[in-house]
Amino acid sequence: MTPETIISIFLGIGLAASVGFRVFLPLFALSLAGYYNIIPLNENWAWVASSTAIITLGVATVLEVFAYYIPWFDNLLDTIAIPLAAIAGTAVMASTITDLSPVITWALAIIAGGGTASAIKGTAASTRLTSTATTAGVANPVISTVETGSSIIMSLFSIFLPAVAIILVVLIFIGIRKMYKYIFPKSKEA
Repeated sequence: MTPETIISIFLGIGLAASVGFRVFLPLFALSLAGYYNIIPLNENWAWVASSTAIITLGVATVLEVFAYYIPWFDNLLDTIAIPLAAIAGTAVMASTITDLSPVITWALAIIAGGGTASAIKGTAASTRLTSTATTAGVANPVISTVETGSSIIMSLFSIFLPAVAIILVVLIFIGIRKMYKYIFPKSKEA
């Protein structure tokens, strides 16, 4: 495997993690990066760098970001965003992988891309649901702001410093694991 291929995998996983926070923002970032030739796109995904895709994804990004600030709508949005994140995570991963066979590309895209995005989106949705239940939704805008910021940061690191992005993804998963251990401690048997 060439260094370019490894970097493209890191890029895809980082963007998939970003999709776990906001579905359309990383797709918009990918579209812009492809349009300005900052990153190479898989030849089958060149359309992502088109002006039409940039406009469409830009509008979708703005709508999604603001929709998460509507108190009751944010939880409803999460119910459709979880499967959408799996699809978008798979798509960003498939669009960035270069120089691999289609079988390996799609296997990585589905497992690493879709899986990463789904795991993070599922955790984010659980966090918002818990916030709604414990604070009557008062803390939800703070959570939405953190998620949007995380998506922006992950997208930027993924595009410009993919090796750092993969480290951030590992740290996110360690954080998720620790959170679950805290919330669901193992019961001690006598």
